[in-house]
Amino acid sequence: MLGFLVAALAGFLTPQIEGPVVGPIEKALEGHIQIAPNEKRLIAFMVALLAAAVCAALLASGTVFGIILGAIIGYFGTRIYTAIKKVIEGRTDAE
Repeated sequence: MLGFLVAALAGFLTPQIEGPVVGPIEKALEGHIQIAPNEKRLIAFMVALLAAAVCAALLASGTVFGIILGAIIGYFGTRIYTAIKKVIEGRTDAE
């Protein structure tokens, strides 16, 4: 369960770590691989997911499925929350 929570936090923090993490990676790879602007968020997500997996392994908590599910829920959490809120508000307005 702790691995799931760590992965959810990593997914949620992906937009915040995009600048400080992707910049050095991009500089290190610039002579070998060209990184498109729309791939920067993906690289940040991969780094966050790798960090969550390492933390889960060190804490001996969580499965691969739990870590992936937690990262996805964390990454899309605000959008999921907004969608559920709209559905609930729609039901309240209809009644």
